Amino acid sequence: MEKKYDVTALGELLIDFTDSGKSQQGNPLLEANPGGAPCNVLSMLTRLGKSAAFIGKVGNDGFGHMLERTIQEQGIDASGLCFDDQVHTTLALVLKKENGDRDFSFYRNPGADIMLKEEEVRCDLIERSRIFHFGSLSLTDEPVITATHRAMDCAKKAGCLISFDPNLREPLWNSLDEAKAQIDWGMKQCDYLKISDNEITWFTGKEDYQEGIDFLFETYPNLSLITLSMGAEGSRACTRNITVDVPAFLQEGTIETTGAGDTFCACILNMILEHGMDRLDKDTLRQGLRFANAAASIVTTRKGALRVMPQKQEVIQFLAERD
Repeated sequence: MEKKYDVTALGELLIDFTDSGKSQQGNPLLEANPGGAPCNVLSMLTRLGKSAAFIGKVGNDGFGHMLERTIQEQGIDASGLCFDDQVHTTLALVLKKENGDRDFSFYRNPGADIMLKEEEVRCDLIERSRIFHFGSLSLTDEPVITATHRAMDCAKKAGCLISFDPNLREPLWNSLDEAKAQIDWGMKQCDYLKISDNEITWFTGKEDYQEGIDFLFETYPNLSLITLSMGAEGSRACTRNITVDVPAFLQEGTIETTGAGDTFCACILNMILEHGMDRLDKDTLRQGLRFANAAASIVTTRKGALRVMPQKQEVIQFLAERD
């Protein structure tokens, strides 16, 4: 079958209410930013000239229709987006802690994104894609868990490369044991794993990052590539016989880190699309990490994520200024 899309992603599409200062009365001002990790990834991919489609669910409400318009504006095929008449669009409050970390609170019990049913999954979009990408937020509740399993069956049958980002959000799980079990399922499906420093320590129980990566390669024979994002320490890419580290690009103008990991993930997927998973040598991985770190650094200087991903030339210029 002809591959019309480079990447199709399934998962959450929601509104991130992000801190935007205080009103004259001293009340917090929250800006309604379109968000959700899978579409953040797809938005960056479209900036890199790749074709993308999304499968998910929003409420049949003002926020839901705003999100549909937003992803269409980014060049993402929204034909796999469903609307729920009973359940509202999922909302997240993203507040910044004093140490710079983010504190997430979700209005999702239920939220429309978890109401996606298996019969609503557009397998035709997946079958016509080179890569299928998903995260763990579509594994927290039914019916979206079953829908995700249905999508995975379609992706495997179509020979798609599978990409997974655990993207752990503790408040959304009944327990961390349940989270670990579902993320274990996701790990068993994927060819490419994007994981963060705190997630790998939590999931593997290894304080040393390389020991954690080695554990994952041992435990999941399906894995071909792991990238580890380490915040200010940069990033690491590992195949089964190559390890590459690249430092981060730190900026004084950093506002928030929302979307940085998604931007990074998209750039790695772009590298895989352009070079092929079986042709990733040390130099290709180093250049790919450097580009991904640069794009992620740019996003940290902007509010929101989905609408403000950098253009390819912008990233190239950013790197040229630092050579």
